[in-house]
Amino acid sequence: MTLPAIFIALLIALLIGAIYHILRGGSGWRLLMYLGLSIVGFAAGQFTGMWFGWSLLMVGLLNLGMGCLGSFLFLVAGDWLSRSEGKRERKV
Repeated sequence: MTLPAIFIALLIALLIGAIYHILRGGSGWRLLMYLGLSIVGFAAGQFTGMWFGWSLLMVGLLNLGMGCLGSFLFLVAGDWLSRSEGKRERKV
């Protein structure tokens, strides 16, 4: 991938993470978590699309559809895992 494609992918991933934070809310730490998850998810979606030969909404070298899908999946999974609480033991 070229440097401009990487910058555009990073910009789109950060935008997706910021929009998800606006919709779900939370603190500044949660915003950083969403931005990180979005970047990792976008990269995972991009490389998954390249690995299996799947193309969904290609923009030059950037597989925008797979990247956005990966970003969204990582955001939902990370949000769910961060909000779940473990079972509390009963002390009888």
